[in-house]
Amino acid sequence: MEQIKVRNHGFDLLRVLACYMVIQVHAGEFFYIGAGGAVLPGEDPYWVNLFNSLCRTAVPLFVMLSGYFLLPVKEEMSQFFRKRFIRVVIPFIVWCVLYAFYQFMMGQVELVTALINILKIPVNFGVEVGHLWYVYMLLGLYMIAPIISPWLKVATRKQVEFYLYVWGVTLCLPYIHLLFPSVLGECFWNKTPMLYYFTGFLGFMILAFYAKTYWLAKKSWNLPVGVLLIVTGYAITAGGFAASLGKVATVPELEITWGFESINVAMMSLGLFLLIKNIQFSNEDSPVLRVVTDISKLSYGVYLVHIMVLNFFYAVFNPIYDTALIKIPLIAVCTFVVSYLVIKVLSLLPKSKYIVG
Repeated sequence: MEQIKVRNHGFDLLRVLACYMVIQVHAGEFFYIGAGGAVLPGEDPYWVNLFNSLCRTAVPLFVMLSGYFLLPVKEEMSQFFRKRFIRVVIPFIVWCVLYAFYQFMMGQVELVTALINILKIPVNFGVEVGHLWYVYMLLGLYMIAPIISPWLKVATRKQVEFYLYVWGVTLCLPYIHLLFPSVLGECFWNKTPMLYYFTGFLGFMILAFYAKTYWLAKKSWNLPVGVLLIVTGYAITAGGFAASLGKVATVPELEITWGFESINVAMMSLGLFLLIKNIQFSNEDSPVLRVVTDISKLSYGVYLVHIMVLNFFYAVFNPIYDTALIKIPLIAVCTFVVSYLVIKVLSLLPKSKYIVG
C-alpha cells in the first residue's frame, strides 16, 4: 500500500512566521536608520528594538528550513541545480528587472542607470533593493549542499556535533572582536583565519539537518529548552541594542547584537524551531490551515515583491501617525497581507512558477 505523505504543519508555520518577520524588520528600518547609516534620534529606535529583536531570526529560520528539506541532497547534481534554477534563479532575475524599472518609475534613477543595473545582476543587487542579498547567499548554500551531502550521509552524531560546537564558537566572534579586533590569525593581509571554514549560514543548515536526524520527534524538553533559548537570546539581542542607543552614532555599531551570525540570534532561532516543529492541525480542511499552507508555498514570491508594497504603505501611514509603536506593526501587517494577495493573483497566471517561484 502506498504511504500518504503527511505535510508538516509546523514547518509551514515557521516559514510563514519567518516571512512576516522579514517584512516587520524592513518596516522598522525606516525608523532608526538615517542618512549615511546614522542612527536616528528620538524614541522610535526603542520601539524598533522592542518589536524587531525577535524578528532577527527570520533569515536563520529560512536557512534552517532549507537545510531541513535539502540535506543530505539525494538527487544528481544536474537535477538538483535544474530545480533550483527554475524555482529560485529565474524568479530572482525577473524581479531584479522589475525592481530596476520600479526605481526608474519612482524617480530614484535615470532610465540608463536602470538598464545598467539590469546588466549588473550577475555582479550584485542594487542598494535600493538590498533585500535581494538573501538570494545570492541562498544560491551559495545550494552550491555547497551537494558537496557536503556525502559527508552528512556517513557522518556520526559526534562528528556533526563537533562541527556545530566549533560553529557555535564562531557565533561568539562579534563579541570577542570587541576585546580583540584580530584573533586566530586574522590580520589585514589574511581574510581566512583558523575558524573561517566553520563560519557562516551553512551552520544553520547543518543545525537543521542535525535536528531532523536526532530531534525530529516531539520531546518533553522541547518546550522548556525552546522557551529558555528564546528568552535568553532575546535578552541579549534587545539588551545590547538598547544599551547602545544614545552611545553610538552608526547603525553597524548599534546592530552588533542583531547580527544573524551571532550566538544570541542562533539561540532564538533554535528555540523557535524547537517550539513549532511538531505543531500539527487536527483538521486538515481547516480554512486557517489552507491559508497557512498557501502562504508557505508562496513565501518566496512574497519575499521578492514585498519592498514595493512596503514603500507604498510607509508613504500612506507615515504622515498619519507620530510613533513607530503604531506604524511598524501597521505597515508590516498591511504589507504582508497585500504582498500575499499580489503573489496569489500572479500565481494564477500561466507559467507563474517563473515569477513567484
